[in-house]
Amino acid sequence: MLKALFLDMDETLCDTKKANAEAQQLLGEAAQQAYGAEHDGFDGQIFSAAYVKGIYREWSEAQRARYMPIIEQRSEGAYRVQLIRDLLAEQGISDVPEEDAQALQDKFDHDRITAFNFYPGIMEFLTEARQLLTLVVITNGPEYSQIPKVEAIKLAEHVDHIIIGGQEPEQKPARSIFEKALKLANCEAHEAIHVGDSLAADIAGAHNSHITSVWIQHQQPLDAELGIEPSHTVMHPDEIPELIWQLHGQ
Repeated sequence: MLKALFLDMDETLCDTKKANAEAQQLLGEAAQQAYGAEHDGFDGQIFSAAYVKGIYREWSEAQRARYMPIIEQRSEGAYRVQLIRDLLAEQGISDVPEEDAQALQDKFDHDRITAFNFYPGIMEFLTEARQLLTLVVITNGPEYSQIPKVEAIKLAEHVDHIIIGGQEPEQKPARSIFEKALKLANCEAHEAIHVGDSLAADIAGAHNSHITSVWIQHQQPLDAELGIEPSHTVMHPDEIPELIWQLHGQ
């Protein structure tokens, strides 16, 4: 019998890519306005695209060596300010004051949160599902970015428990974070389903804990090299409700 539903947040419950894209566009425009007139060849959209890659840790080894100490010794916010200064320097804009970089970072954060929301129909599904199942959101990511998202959509009003990977000893796919979810839901692994869009984090993590998985494929190919086969697959989050009710009725 199904007792609990575990859910990823980004690209599962919420359209994070859309929010990122809107904030990225506006960040690029702001940077272009600030620096483009005085620096021939400066491209604000190249800068903003690189910034988004950076906050998702799409690093070279040299960047990892540079930025991890900043995150560990100072903070995520300090890293993002330094990232902005470095990316501007790559386009010939050196010695940008920290407060100017901070203003650009604050703009991106504000614009992303303003655009961040549930996929259509998901809020209604959560309301209905919560009447029958214990709902636990398990989201990877640092507190810096995940807590504002959780608060923006008032997620705590729609689910029973929220686990933020950045607040835990380990993030998905670690077994410990799924074991915590099972404990919070007061159920066994065979009584839960986990839904997420990442094969490596969500699906592998669920399988490591013997939990049935639902993969939201979006436009991603199934990477055979990973050797991860989801229990079930849907193409888009709008297909989640129908599948969950089918599985609940089995």
